[in-house]
Parts: sequence; structure tokens; C-alpha cells
Amino acid sequence: MSIEKKAMQRIEKEFKDMTSKDSLYSIVIFVDTYLGRDSNNLFKWNAMIQGPEGTPYAGGMFSIDIKFPKNYPFTAPKFTFKTQIYHPNINSEGSICLDILKDKWSPPLTVEKVLLSITSLLADPNPDDPLVGEIGELFKSNKFLFNQRAREWTERHA
Repeated sequence: MSIEKKAMQRIEKEFKDMTSKDSLYSIVIFVDTYLGRDSNNLFKWNAMIQGPEGTPYAGGMFSIDIKFPKNYPFTAPKFTFKTQIYHPNINSEGSICLDILKDKWSPPLTVEKVLLSITSLLADPNPDDPLVGEIGELFKSNKFLFNQRAREWTERHA
């Protein structure tokens, strides 16, 4: 069996797991138009996560694109925020600084576990390893102003 076929089986299983129960997340498979016909692309998903209560992101709905590599789960999927967010570990292009998406990735991890980690990152930013240095500095030096700006961005964009 090819690596890509194994990846598709794993992705299909995760999709069924996340859509057959009361998941905290909403998952959609992208539909691509290819040669005049629509085909479901299991390698591209979109997830919606809610901003955690008790944070400046509460009440917001955040869209995240997920692109699976052909050798998933041996390589991490790419998670990209499509909704603009004011956060020290997420930049303006939507890239996310999270160890399990880089050097701490391992095949037993699932999309649902990564989304849970992203939700935790929203509740507990890591200003000591920021992707956006100035936001990380503001978080450390003036948390009140950080929370105010993050709330404003959430109200405006999410």
C-alpha cells in the first residue's frame, strides 16, 4: 500500500471520528474544481474553533485551514489561521508557533489534539517564544493593554 493511500485512510478515520460525535470543532473538507468536476480533497480541511471563555478571544469563531502532507501522519499537517488574530504566537500570515507542529510532532497526534493545543495556546500564550515579538513584549509588559487589543481584534475579525 502506498504512503499516500495510508495517509488517506488515516485522514478519513480522523474525519469520521471528528464528525460522528459531539466534537468541540467544526470540520469541513474543501471541494476543489478539477477538470470541470467537483472532487472532495481529503488533504485540505477547514476547522472552526471558538475563542476560549475567560480570554480576550471569547465569543470569537476562528477559521483555520489544515493541509495534510502526502506522508501524514509521519509529517505534521500545516495549520494556518484564516481569521486575523492578535496573539504573540500567531503572525499576520496565520502561521502558528506551536512545538507539536514542528519538532515535537509525532504520528499518534491527531487533528483534534492539535486543535485542542491551539485552543490552549489562545488561553495561555507563550510570550517567551513569540512569533510576533512586539505582541509578546506587550503581553509581558502590559497585559491589560494586550487583552484590550486582542479583544478589539476578536470583535472586529472573529
